[in-house]
Amino acid sequence: MAVEEEGLRVFQSVKIKIGEAKNIPPYPGPNKMRDCYCTVNLDQEEVFRTKIIEKSLCPFYGEDFYCEIPRSFRHLSFYIFDRDVFRRDSSIGKVAVQKEDLQKYHAKDTWFPLQPVSADSEVQGKVHLELRLSEVITDSGVVCHKLATRVLECQGLPIVNGQCDPYAAVSLLGPSRSEAKKTKVKRKTNNPQFDEVFYFEVTRPLSYTKRQFDVEEEDVDKLALRVDLWNASNLKFGDEFLGGVRVPLKVLGPTGVHEAWYFLQPREGGGRVVKVEELGSLRLNIVYTEDHVFSSDRYNPLRDLLLLSASIQPVSVSAAHILGEVCREKQEAAVPLVRLFLHSGKILPFLSAIAHAEVNRTQDPNTIFRGNSLTSKCIDETMKLAGMHYLQVTLKPIIDEICTDHKPCEIDPVRLKESENLDTNRENLRVYVDRIFSVITASGVRCPTVMCDIFFSLRESAASRFQDEEVRYTAVSSFIFLRFFAPAILSPNLFQLRPHHPDSPTSRTLTLISKTIQTLGSLAKSKSASFKESYMAAFYEFFNEQKYGDAVKNFLELISSSGHWDQKSIESPILLKEGVMIKRAQGRNRFGMKNFKKRWFRLTNHEFTYHKTKGEGALCSIPIENILAVERLEEESFKMKNMFQVVQPERALYIQANNCVEARDWMDILTKVSHCNRKRLTTYHPSAYLNGHWLCCRLSADAAPGCTPCTGGLPDNIQLDVDGDRETERIYSLFSCYMSKLVKMQEACGSRSVYDGPEQDEYSSFVIDEPQETYKTLKMVVSAVQTLEQRHTQYRRDKFKKTKIGSQEHPIGDKSFQCYIRQQSESSTYSI
Repeated sequence: MAVEEEGLRVFQSVKIKIGEAKNIPPYPGPNKMRDCYCTVNLDQEEVFRTKIIEKSLCPFYGEDFYCEIPRSFRHLSFYIFDRDVFRRDSSIGKVAVQKEDLQKYHAKDTWFPLQPVSADSEVQGKVHLELRLSEVITDSGVVCHKLATRVLECQGLPIVNGQCDPYAAVSLLGPSRSEAKKTKVKRKTNNPQFDEVFYFEVTRPLSYTKRQFDVEEEDVDKLALRVDLWNASNLKFGDEFLGGVRVPLKVLGPTGVHEAWYFLQPREGGGRVVKVEELGSLRLNIVYTEDHVFSSDRYNPLRDLLLLSASIQPVSVSAAHILGEVCREKQEAAVPLVRLFLHSGKILPFLSAIAHAEVNRTQDPNTIFRGNSLTSKCIDETMKLAGMHYLQVTLKPIIDEICTDHKPCEIDPVRLKESENLDTNRENLRVYVDRIFSVITASGVRCPTVMCDIFFSLRESAASRFQDEEVRYTAVSSFIFLRFFAPAILSPNLFQLRPHHPDSPTSRTLTLISKTIQTLGSLAKSKSASFKESYMAAFYEFFNEQKYGDAVKNFLELISSSGHWDQKSIESPILLKEGVMIKRAQGRNRFGMKNFKKRWFRLTNHEFTYHKTKGEGALCSIPIENILAVERLEEESFKMKNMFQVVQPERALYIQANNCVEARDWMDILTKVSHCNRKRLTTYHPSAYLNGHWLCCRLSADAAPGCTPCTGGLPDNIQLDVDGDRETERIYSLFSCYMSKLVKMQEACGSRSVYDGPEQDEYSSFVIDEPQETYKTLKMVVSAVQTLEQRHTQYRRDKFKKTKIGSQEHPIGDKSFQCYIRQQSESSTYSI
């Protein structure tokens, strides 16, 4: 979801690898061990939680999390929690990285010291204030000043224990002043509208007269206003501090008027002081991306140049190949390239071209597609995008069973536990391998068409290059087994087959299965010899029968055939998403909180259902063809955040997700799966139907047509389920980042064109087949990148001129904006 700015869309995403924690303080009891889990938070809103690692002070998580960030935020925070024997969760420590500091740690494994968690330091949100100083004459004739403080509203306050009932306390800081004036409490909202005014009398010394006052004189410029936000609590522990601001009255200036938005700040001196080593540390790898995307026409020159790569000969002179040559990691280039070519419907000719070129450079058929080349990375990425549902329906049931049953499968005699039997373990493992091998080799009919097209192209290229009969199989198996099924078995959490990284024993079982499946699919002539471990070679003797090799060949023949079936003719339901959410009753009963129930929701390509608990029968089933729209529901409808609505012919189902990321994910996938429904609505009601009328348009008829246009949904075709402009912007950013390498590649082309001899060492890393043609492409790439760079620079300058500090978009206390101001000031000085 993009944040719209003038002439620009801003996308934010984050990819996090939660590694491990170490030196967690021991539990104050005889056991001392802890059961810990880690959460990922946008400010104070939890968006992800790892599984619990039991009985450890150095828990290893090894979990990955990716999300599109749908809103603005100040901190990316990580909390370590301990669950005690009474299943109570207590926080041990946290890591909070300010948004402007995320680039410091970009894609680096970093150990962060855990900091104490304190209610006084946990703040988010902003407040809108207006201050006005006016001169008045008291009954005694004394001239003094009255300060009128207007608390207008707040936005983005945190939800505390499932609720937010905020009020503001306002006080004037100065000698002999301690009284605080309070607003009314606003119930069930984290965006309260206060609009209350408070008056404080102050006096100012008039040094230009000889008059003497009977009251103590105060210098207004030395005073400050304090506004604290609190959550009204019914608990005996008292109200919770939500954040505050301190506004020095000198901001009033000669006009005596000041109006601005402020970011709430932690309480001064809040939080106890601890030693860095006292709470332990957490290892994280954070990749935060922010894409600033212009209108589509701005990207036409670079996009057209990239898309030509699918047809240009040789492909090594193309812009896409050049991107792969200059990027430090091929994966960096592969992700946006694949998505752009998928979006444009040219993925097959592009992959065929780069694969054909790689095959022609390969000397040994046994090493075909075994390196981390641009071809390999691009095909890997395509399989992830096109084959995710294929993986789900093929592997998920058996992977779930393995992770649930915990059958011992260790076959290394050195690792065997005393209570385990080697023959029993070997049989458990053999049964698992047999079952997974069977479901894979029987799944050819479900293989997505785009993958089959790619495999056919790979097979034909390999067969025309090498005379070896086996190479047409190994060219395909090196992807479908080695890079698709085997990694998914090894790390099911990375392929959305499991929510979390498996525990150590299960992970070991999956490792053994993955290695065996990988070897089964490789069609190696001496399979037992391919294992370094003697126990694996012995275990593999179970699978040396001809039937396994025949099954692999039949499967590979099927998925690399040039004649295909219609994917939509496969009617088996595919699980797309499931999880707990809160829904409101769909009946016409009197509305209220009692109508909201926690339910287990399940979405397949056939229906959207909810159940009382996981595994029970469906309480309600909505066929996909009955979903007419999926839209957000305004918070004011029920005073609840993260709500959306699934509109049906008779009524709308109102649902609350656990957080903003979950809400976005559910809306996206529901929109995608129902996008082609014939009766989809063009308008909808953004608010609920309550008390006999729609809150948005006040119409009384519950069947009244919607008052707001529906938002543009995601198409159901994978080729279109991509933002082409965003992917081109990412490619521009990569080219811009590696501009020095582009220049060096130009020099390499010049050197080879002139000397036409042995290449110089500094240029030897580049694959350049046609120096002159490659140079022409490089020149066009550099020109397109520089044009976009100028556009970005101009946009930043224009925004800098228009931006007002203290506005709603850039509140006072916004450190990321202050950093931006400093950068713009420096760049403006430099340009002058």
